[in-house]
Amino acid sequence: MKRMLKRILVVLLVLILLAVAGFGVLYAGRLRTVNSIEQITAYDDYNLYRMDVTYDYSIDDVINYGITDNQSMIDAILKETLPLLPVRMKAPNYGCSAFATVSDGNILMGRNYDFKRDTSAMLVYCTPKDGYKSVALAALDNISANQPDISMAKKLACLTAPFICLDGMNEKGVSIAVLTLDSEPVNQSTGKQKIFTTLAIRLVLDRAATTQEAVDLLDSYDMFATSGRDYHFFVVDASGDARVLEYDPEQEGRPLRWTAMQAITNFYGCYAYMVQPNQRNGIYGHGKERYDAIMEVLAMRDPDGDIPADIAWKALQAAAQDPSPNDVTSNTQWSLVYDDTDLTAQIVIRRKWGDVIHYDLNTNEIDG
Repeated sequence: MKRMLKRILVVLLVLILLAVAGFGVLYAGRLRTVNSIEQITAYDDYNLYRMDVTYDYSIDDVINYGITDNQSMIDAILKETLPLLPVRMKAPNYGCSAFATVSDGNILMGRNYDFKRDTSAMLVYCTPKDGYKSVALAALDNISANQPDISMAKKLACLTAPFICLDGMNEKGVSIAVLTLDSEPVNQSTGKQKIFTTLAIRLVLDRAATTQEAVDLLDSYDMFATSGRDYHFFVVDASGDARVLEYDPEQEGRPLRWTAMQAITNFYGCYAYMVQPNQRNGIYGHGKERYDAIMEVLAMRDPDGDIPADIAWKALQAAAQDPSPNDVTSNTQWSLVYDDTDLTAQIVIRRKWGDVIHYDLNTNEIDG
């Protein structure tokens, strides 16, 4: 009897050791990732952080999970990024303005992320083994981690960041941003595998070398818009090909459409003629006044006819928004300029225009 009990205890001990070893292997890269979290700014409330993703994630595993609604989207993200751990998160939200311009021959994408709920931001650097390296920004309030370095639980929550980014740029010079709309959330059902809003951003960053490749990628999946809102995407590549990618609210099945545009806010580019400034325009959206302000700035020229070097920042400031509790797309949380030619980014947090953070994707270095 004692011998039998001893054997059982030995077997249990071996199983426990194997489980611990397996957990250690599974989380080694994840622990390196959370240990890379660094605070970049030192404001009193909300700040910019950075994190280098060194664990291997699989976009295909997330897709294969089977996305049907917000909960299955969250479950798929957590299974991929935080396996075996009981973690909660909420579906992210997004507002914004975005545009493309040229300065000194370089292709730039400017972007304001506007949302009424205050948030810190995470600069997320990814080097997937089967994709392009990239940098992107995630809103930390969406994972209840506005101060990610105060506890291990909040650090671990940041492991979901690759799948909740709201804009970004990859090494091929493709930049992308998501912006909210006022139409019913798209939920395509054509028989293709389904992706969700922020997974589309990760797909483009990891796998698209041009704007056309981004279009083809998104068109190869059905789209599910998260958080009870609808969205569209603004994509720019190193050649200057700038397009708005949208799921047509007037067509049965909501097919993907693209429209060549230099700028966009929270209205349908494909139905821009239906939108008036300073008002809601039903399913067609709002924010035309911010679009007009951006386009007015982008039309500026120096006396010699050249485009001003700081034109992108002038446009971002023209479209930035102060907080308004009743407007989901108010309250600019961050503003940035992606340089799709030099692969650099300039970032400002919460309208602090005098504090520009400089980032270089080539070296993964920050110069604040």
